[in-house]
Amino acid sequence: MYAFEYHRPGSVADAGALLKANEDAKIIAGGMTMIPTLKQRLAMPGELVDLRDCADLKGITVSGGTVTIGAMTKHDTVASSAEVKGAIPALAGLAGNIGDPAVRNRGTLGGSIANNDPAADYPSACLALGATIVTTNREIAAEDFFTGLFETALEEGEIITAVRFPVPEKAAYKKFDQPASRYALVGVFVAKTAGGVRVGVTGAGQDGVFRQTDMEAALSANFAPEAIDGVMVSPDRLNVDIHGDAAYRANLIKVMAKRAVADCA
Repeated sequence: MYAFEYHRPGSVADAGALLKANEDAKIIAGGMTMIPTLKQRLAMPGELVDLRDCADLKGITVSGGTVTIGAMTKHDTVASSAEVKGAIPALAGLAGNIGDPAVRNRGTLGGSIANNDPAADYPSACLALGATIVTTNREIAAEDFFTGLFETALEEGEIITAVRFPVPEKAAYKKFDQPASRYALVGVFVAKTAGGVRVGVTGAGQDGVFRQTDMEAALSANFAPEAIDGVMVSPDRLNVDIHGDAAYRANLIKVMAKRAVADCA
């Protein structure tokens, strides 16, 4: 490691003040990405602002057809929440299958979406459910928040405070994961809402998470697994690595989407 100043503010206001006062400061949430990045010298901030003690960034509430989850709420808390299980079971199930128990008890919702790893699970739920990301500065629709590989609409000094998920009529998430890391080689979140069907895909795209609009149209007309059979998934702009080529991932998108629709509840 190398020398840096470490801060543990007690509130999001204090965290914001530290970021404003130190242009080189970086946020650490659960640390699932930041700690390995520091160890590998891929990032070398002079100031590190740890949000773990910010109680105003934690918690889950369900009101008016919306599930609001604080940015520093851990994956395991979401997975075990009776409120989330009752309102959006698919979201609780997604959280319960992130990484391993150690990751789920350290990693946070806000850290996951702020990092926007191309194989992370939460971004697909945000897109499919039409979530709103709330920050210290504004509210951002998920459609506008995820802008590219490891990139978001967050500005310097802007902190995610919560995510609001509208409760769908039905939803399910299915992923084909890499057995060692549990990262999604392909993950598909399907949500049926009063306004139609939304399909979020993670793990497959070279530009990160995206919506599969052809599937959305097919499922809006006929919400059944067989409706996906006629959808052609292009391998263009899909990931290629040691685990599979673009055509393999294109096929997995259809397979995972059909399983998600079949499991919708």
